[in-house]
Amino acid sequence: MMRLLLQILRNNSSLKSELNGGTKASALPKLFSRQLHAPTQPPSFGIAFDIDGVLLRGETSIGGSPQALRRLYYHSANSCSISALKVPYVFLTNGGGVPESERAKELSKQLGVDILPLQVIQGHTPFRELVKRYEDDLIVAVGKGAPGRVMTEYGFKNVLSIDDYASCFPNIDPLAQYKKWTKMQPTDREMALRTDPCSQRVQAVFIVSDPVDWSRDIQVLCDILRTGGLPGREIAHQPPLFFANDDIAYQALFPAERLGMGAFRIALESIFNRIHTNNMEYTSYGKPNPFVFKNAENVLLQVLQSAYNNIQSSGEMQPFKRLYMIGDNPSVDINGAKQAGHPWFSILTRTGVFKGIGNHADYPADLVVNSVEEAVDYILRKEHTS
Repeated sequence: MMRLLLQILRNNSSLKSELNGGTKASALPKLFSRQLHAPTQPPSFGIAFDIDGVLLRGETSIGGSPQALRRLYYHSANSCSISALKVPYVFLTNGGGVPESERAKELSKQLGVDILPLQVIQGHTPFRELVKRYEDDLIVAVGKGAPGRVMTEYGFKNVLSIDDYASCFPNIDPLAQYKKWTKMQPTDREMALRTDPCSQRVQAVFIVSDPVDWSRDIQVLCDILRTGGLPGREIAHQPPLFFANDDIAYQALFPAERLGMGAFRIALESIFNRIHTNNMEYTSYGKPNPFVFKNAENVLLQVLQSAYNNIQSSGEMQPFKRLYMIGDNPSVDINGAKQAGHPWFSILTRTGVFKGIGNHADYPADLVVNSVEEAVDYILRKEHTS
């Protein structure tokens, strides 16, 4: 076997200098595996995974997701890193609340593979495209996790979370005295006071992730939206309002689905429209909007380029012949892939929102499977990839 390895290496002119220089036998497997990881052509397909209800439920992996993801790497690799990636994939989720870099670290730990921030596309990721428009303006970020930090990392320079913003207006939340669980951190309060929001108009509101305190947030947002961004008695034109997604429900740890950002939007809109002359105006991102899938295709090409950077090509990477969307929510994942059209192929799992025996009546998938592991097995067999 060693004689065969040496013969292969001698035939590779790029490695002759390493051999002539006295390459140690212990280095041969590493050099040889590098050749094994360099096929003549990159794959013509990619995969987009939803997270909640497909790969994870809470922080626990489901459906054989760690094993499924490891099959997308070369078996000869020492670790599941980008350099050993065989099939390009991304996570396409409407969830969020933390920066993509932080979510990548969490997913790496939960799923047992090395994931790049580039591979994580969250509901609020498209907010990056609005930085030039609101870079220096006062904006309010709403939701669980760290919505203010998310927007700051995107490049917005004058951001306040709704927690910080509400704390600067005494008595804006009439129920605050009954909410014993809330506590403002001193550093956050100091930051909020330095921005002096009482004298600045909010130029835009971003619902980054699922709001936590619906009663306060609806109250404060109605104040901001009705008054042109400066709570008080004045009525003025509504500032722009952006939602990271419009999901009515999602699968969490509880057996039945939980209300999502879309449900919050309905509640806010219903109340706002009852107390204001003009109806609430807003823009929603996230699945099932087709542009989200087009963006995912572009990101998959970037992942492919990163994984196969050792391949010399005369031009740009060729478009994918087939892209697979694996999701658990028919109205979001499957509907979105259907609207996006070619080259998307939709796969519906029974591990989350959808638990039916057959296909979904309103948003039928191209394929229905029991788990993500079964979905990946189907894809690799169809694409003749071992």
